[in-house]
Amino acid sequence: MMYSYLEIDKGQDRVYITMNRPEKRNALSLGHMKELIAAFTEVGESAVAGVILKANGPVFSAGHDFSDMAGQDLTYMRKLLRTCTELMTIIGEVPQVVVAQVHALATAAGAQLVASCDLAVASSTAGFAAPGGKGGWFCHTPMVAISHSIGRKRAAEMALTGDIITAATAAEWGLINYAVDPSQLEIATEDLLTRATRGSKYSKSFGKEVLYRQMDLPVTQAYELAVEAMASASQTHDAQEGMNAFLQKRTPKWQHK
Repeated sequence: MMYSYLEIDKGQDRVYITMNRPEKRNALSLGHMKELIAAFTEVGESAVAGVILKANGPVFSAGHDFSDMAGQDLTYMRKLLRTCTELMTIIGEVPQVVVAQVHALATAAGAQLVASCDLAVASSTAGFAAPGGKGGWFCHTPMVAISHSIGRKRAAEMALTGDIITAATAAEWGLINYAVDPSQLEIATEDLLTRATRGSKYSKSFGKEVLYRQMDLPVTQAYELAVEAMASASQTHDAQEGMNAFLQKRTPKWQHK
């Protein structure tokens, strides 16, 4: 597929998806979101182990594109926001580990995009905000992903004040994993993805799926799901290979299936 708003590059066992709409601060127009959905769908059907999502320009993403929304009717707005929800959902559903590499400000749906990734590393100069709280249009949908990452009181502070929080605060609150010196951003992101993609690809993808499913369940149901998933997974080649390799003190040979 040819992309107008994205750059797609393939590395060793990983794909780089770069938002490339700097003149619009990588605002998430309907067309931009559809391209991201297509890119993640394509990656999800591939054999690579991980994805790094990053951006060109002075802003990681300014959120929704108001020029794409102002004056639109209710039908269009529902379509646009459902497309956004589809994008955020597919990031959690692809079997690969997805890491956001955040070099600069991420606001509203841009912060939602970061929160929807499995992992995130940000430059210490980056910031995050849900600015609807100080305007006329509250950040309802961005706060779904954000609140699941940072919890009730901190989410309420972000949503109600609309203030920008620093990368250090975002790391402390759990919106991102690490805040690093700008010169170390790429290295730290690559290192995190490398560590997060070790082992069997199949085990990792199944693990990601169950991890997110059990998080939203009551503890008793979460254990029921996890017990069945772990017992079933024990019968796979890679699970048995991992056990035997450990016992025999050798390097495992994964089949990734």
